[in-house]
Amino acid sequence: MKVGFAGGGNMASAMIGGLLAEGWSRDDLCAADVDENARARLEREFGIRTAASAAEVAAGVDCIVLAVKPQVLRVVAQEVAQAVGDRLVVSIAAGIRTTDLARWLGGHRRIVRVMPNTPALLRAGVSAAYAMPDVGADERASVGDLLGAVGKVLWVDSEPMLDGVTAVSGSGPAYVFYLIEAMQAAARELGFSEEDARLLSVETVLGAAKLAEASPETAATLRQRVTSRGGTTERALESLETHQVGAHLVQAILAAAERSRELGDALGQD
Repeated sequence: MKVGFAGGGNMASAMIGGLLAEGWSRDDLCAADVDENARARLEREFGIRTAASAAEVAAGVDCIVLAVKPQVLRVVAQEVAQAVGDRLVVSIAAGIRTTDLARWLGGHRRIVRVMPNTPALLRAGVSAAYAMPDVGADERASVGDLLGAVGKVLWVDSEPMLDGVTAVSGSGPAYVFYLIEAMQAAARELGFSEEDARLLSVETVLGAAKLAEASPETAATLRQRVTSRGGTTERALESLETHQVGAHLVQAILAAAERSRELGDALGQD
């Protein structure tokens, strides 16, 4: 399958790099970007063909990945509409619903909408995908291969679920960074240097995540196992519960989901 990327930013670069690492041929990948420097970088780093026009790239591939900012997706979609034909279209533009994209593409409905997250840059992301009914099983499998090059893949059967995905995993790295910030601040107050505070905080979060991934047990069970009665961890967790940190975090994620729905309404307007 030949894949063309409309947009050559971070996420497109992550996917291209991941596909090449998986053994894909450079001849089967190309990208379009209006920025000459971005095209030069793609050619230098990956050795793929580039073009200034998304329509030019779309005309020569089996699958078109729309990897541009949501605010410009309508313009790009209208640019490639004449070249789409029966090709598969994958959109990683946050917030744009498939019905709106289909309208901008002149009624084209072989569309998969994807919500990735930034750890994809290290091939450690998780992407959720929704396919319109016109997308076949083989095409879904091909999209799974594309996304699998940068991390794990979750398919959802209902497009509104992507608002929840955006809130949990799309914005999720920011919540983890917020936790790391707080842990580093506490470590500094306890007398550690900036470097040591970073080491203790980042490696603890990384190790705990790996443990949660490897264990069949729930996060609640894992938490209980490191919480000794009357110990230091219990004292810390009691403080978190007193301040309702968990409940506030749940509400924050629900607020993010609501904002995702609002942005979908706004970005889908012509």
